[in-house]
Amino acid sequence: MSKRAKIILIVIGLLFVVALIWFGKKNKKSIVEYETESAFKTTIVKKTVATGKVTPLEEIEIKPQITGIIDKIMLLEGSKVKKGDLIATVRVVPNEQSLISAKGRVNNIKIRLDNAKIQYDRNKNLFDKGVISRQEFENVELTYDQAKQDLKNAQNDYLIIKRGSAGTGGSANTNIIAQISGTILEIPVKEGDQVIQSNNFNAGTTIASIADMSKMIFEGKVDESEVGKLKNGADIEVSIGAIEGKKFPAKLNFIAPKGTEEAGAVQFKIKADVSLDDNYFIRAGYSANADIVLEKKDSVLSIKEALLKFDNKTEEPYVEVKTGEGTFERKTLKLGTSDGVNVEVLEGITIDDEIKIWNKTSGVKEVGNN
Repeated sequence: MSKRAKIILIVIGLLFVVALIWFGKKNKKSIVEYETESAFKTTIVKKTVATGKVTPLEEIEIKPQITGIIDKIMLLEGSKVKKGDLIATVRVVPNEQSLISAKGRVNNIKIRLDNAKIQYDRNKNLFDKGVISRQEFENVELTYDQAKQDLKNAQNDYLIIKRGSAGTGGSANTNIIAQISGTILEIPVKEGDQVIQSNNFNAGTTIASIADMSKMIFEGKVDESEVGKLKNGADIEVSIGAIEGKKFPAKLNFIAPKGTEEAGAVQFKIKADVSLDDNYFIRAGYSANADIVLEKKDSVLSIKEALLKFDNKTEEPYVEVKTGEGTFERKTLKLGTSDGVNVEVLEGITIDDEIKIWNKTSGVKEVGNN
């Protein structure tokens, strides 16, 4: 065989090999391999979080019974007190006009009393001699006794205006005492401050606020979309911002019958009794969050919410279930309760189905095209 013939045979062989390779590639297709997950049984708990604060169940404000100046403050904020303990004293600064008026009433009644005494002495002498009847004498005696009582009342009024008390027991007006046992939360005044008594026209000056710190409640708000699922007596957990890693059990005891609009959303106030731990000191006004269980389902068929896709037109949820190598079938689902991570599946798949993770691939595979 000539050299030329050998070259031609080699070229033909190479062309044949290239053709075989080309036809082989043409009869193969590339398949994107997706990772899959299966459904599982789990407990799904749907919760809501209410933001708020912890406050004492009982808190009262102590106000003075007279107008005056804070003379001395006996205790500090945070002090423990018992009912009847002295907190502060008030020094009376009398109103000059009222004082003069009260003094004038005393003088006027003294004049009437002097005149009544003269009449009494004269008529008593006549009665003793049998000149006038007992009835006449008793009328004069009544007028005299009334004048003495009027003078005593006027003198007491004068003393109250002047020094805040009338007689030895009058310190009750100038002494500010605790009305309940507890902790002094705040003393918003200082020595030398003027205070005003509480009356029908004025709320009066708060000298101290006292609360029982052993009884605390959580006050928060929940959205109108969730308030209908709450029930009095429900168990909740309260997390306090100032105490990390600790949750306090609480029991819901109040759900407001009327909501208030805040930033376009209607919020309802809730309250819950908090069970305290003696190892922690809870201060009034601590910010807190309450985890409230709205719904709980045990051992239900579930999938991760990340596996869901939604139809562009109907917005129905669906997943893609593996039917073969590189092939998946769309399955429309009926969903139940969700906790934000896992969602309950009521209809559409079984626990054995392999569900496509639509945003996670494991590579590309070449397979024959039959």
